[in-house]
Amino acid sequence: MALGLFAAALSASADNWPSRPIRFVVAAPGGSSLDVIARTLSDKLKDRLGQTIVIDNVPGASGTIATGNVARAAPDGYTWLISYNGPLAYTQFLTRLPYDPQKDLVPVIQTSAQPNVLVVSADLPVNNVRELIAYARSRPGKLNYASVGNGSSSHLTMELFKSMTASYVVHIPYNGAPPAALSLVAGETHLLFSVPSAVMPQVKSGKIKALAVTSAARFPLLADIPTVAESGLPGFESITWNGVLLPKGTPADIARRLNREMDAILKQADVRTRLQNAGLDPIGGSPEMFAALLASEAIKWEPVIRRTGAKLD
Repeated sequence: MALGLFAAALSASADNWPSRPIRFVVAAPGGSSLDVIARTLSDKLKDRLGQTIVIDNVPGASGTIATGNVARAAPDGYTWLISYNGPLAYTQFLTRLPYDPQKDLVPVIQTSAQPNVLVVSADLPVNNVRELIAYARSRPGKLNYASVGNGSSSHLTMELFKSMTASYVVHIPYNGAPPAALSLVAGETHLLFSVPSAVMPQVKSGKIKALAVTSAARFPLLADIPTVAESGLPGFESITWNGVLLPKGTPADIARRLNREMDAILKQADVRTRLQNAGLDPIGGSPEMFAALLASEAIKWEPVIRRTGAKLD
């Protein structure tokens, strides 16, 4: 098999690539934010590359099925992956993976990012982060927080918050953002970190309260909501991010060509509007920038995960 992959890589180059349809694997179901990004890019790329791009949604196992499939694919430039921080930075510390995110994939480009929003139940008597920290510290173990699942950004962001505030809040994991948000509306839980699209409708209707966003600077799409860092917890930052990767061994000129095309597309006004309407902040940049993000996120979150003792096995 290794010989076959090597031969495939040798035969592929940017000179004759692409000469057939491309499979774009999405590590999430149809209709997800990843799916929106993949289809937005594909709509533009099919004309720029002159080939059909087939979207292949492969959800399941916290994104590791799709990510592992692409890591084992032929490195010929005809299998792409769009994935996110879970299977690329977190999950390696939660379970044994059939791939190494740092060694088995080639970073192409970071496509987007978004913060989590810290929301609380409407009847919780706090209106900002400082008040929440004081309230939680004075009631160790009396509050609980929802997450969208064990090992998710939602879960780990709260664990980082607990660590930095020396507070104890009980974790109640849910199977996805909708039930987690509903638990807050119903008063079953008190706190939640979640991506904006899952909670802002309930915030706007007054069913829950938004206290802060988790980006280092204010999120342009929610500019009226302060950051956690500016609201009483300096240095706090936690973002969710997405990016495109290729199997290890894909020729560098193909990866560079794909980076140039995608970076140009992410700068287009109509693309930016479409992604922003989905609650996503378009990023772009070089492969090296994305590779640095992958490495730094793994370093940052490993000790947080180790402290939780969380496992996916």
